[in-house]
Amino acid sequence: MDSTVFVGAASAGTTGLFRRKPGQPEWERIKNGLPERVRVYSIMAKQGDPQTLLVGTQFGIFRSQDGGESWRDLGVPSEDRPILSLLAHPSDPATIYAGSDHTAIFKTEDGGESWRRLATVQPAGALTSCFPVRVLKIAIDPSNPDEIYGALEVGGAIRSLDGGKTWDDITQGLLDLTKEPHLKNCILSENETEGMLDLHALTVSATQPGTVWIANRMGLFVSEDKGDTWREFKIGRFSDLTYARDLMTSPHDPKVFVAALSESSRGHAGSVYSSNDAGASWSRLDHDISIDSTVMTVSVSAHDPNRVYCAARLGQVFGTEDGGATWDAMPLPDGVEDVRAVVCS
Repeated sequence: MDSTVFVGAASAGTTGLFRRKPGQPEWERIKNGLPERVRVYSIMAKQGDPQTLLVGTQFGIFRSQDGGESWRDLGVPSEDRPILSLLAHPSDPATIYAGSDHTAIFKTEDGGESWRRLATVQPAGALTSCFPVRVLKIAIDPSNPDEIYGALEVGGAIRSLDGGKTWDDITQGLLDLTKEPHLKNCILSENETEGMLDLHALTVSATQPGTVWIANRMGLFVSEDKGDTWREFKIGRFSDLTYARDLMTSPHDPKVFVAALSESSRGHAGSVYSSNDAGASWSRLDHDISIDSTVMTVSVSAHDPNRVYCAARLGQVFGTEDGGATWDAMPLPDGVEDVRAVVCS
């Protein structure tokens, strides 16, 4: 392993933030400045400065400026909401967005010193009886950073075209797709729109302005008009595993996408797939390893396009330093489960 890897866990058992440096044989749990029994839902490294990291927790956002050695509470006014997603502006690292429960999104324009809650909207079709509608991922269109998108767990999708000042519900096209029998799905409720509204991640590539890709319980879906309409991509043409938990565009090449595809939310099989043609075709990236639970998160290093790490729900962490030619397994300590985030330097 040639990089430092951070992993966040949010289980009811052994929770917290874990770090593994190059040459380090075991994971270390980081505590200095973080609360006891902290649940880490999201991790973000500052652009151009891997020593500065932010983590989203049930207690708000904490920042380290020394590679994780110490942490400071940034005082986000989250009202006891967990911070589930973090995203920096592509050209202004001091501007950061943070997603939370009840469709809440917070924004800072000074690197985290002060925060305000944005006036988001909750989609009309959101299934609020399951649990609070969570902003699991935020994406920005690199060609127009004022265009921001939010993926809501069992809630659909929202959009801002003015840097977060106002927001639109862009869920109707997803609801329309539930007229297709194979896209009807419910587990937590009796509403068959549930599966299509169960968004986990989304991304926008600089090669496709205005085109939004989402990952949800039913697979991968695409909008070519900023979310006004949606179509099914049919990832099942390339993968037997179609439950999509994470999705990102490589920071090195906007034509390269990486996705975490699994059996189900709490299944016994997971995988990492990649596309080198902006999502037109996909192939499996991981091999010669056994991923035995849902892949929850995947990360491409901001410093090396060949460095990819993923983490599975039950504490498995895997990484490649050579673009997928070989993979290493680095399981977290016993009892660490419900892994939510991974970042590699």
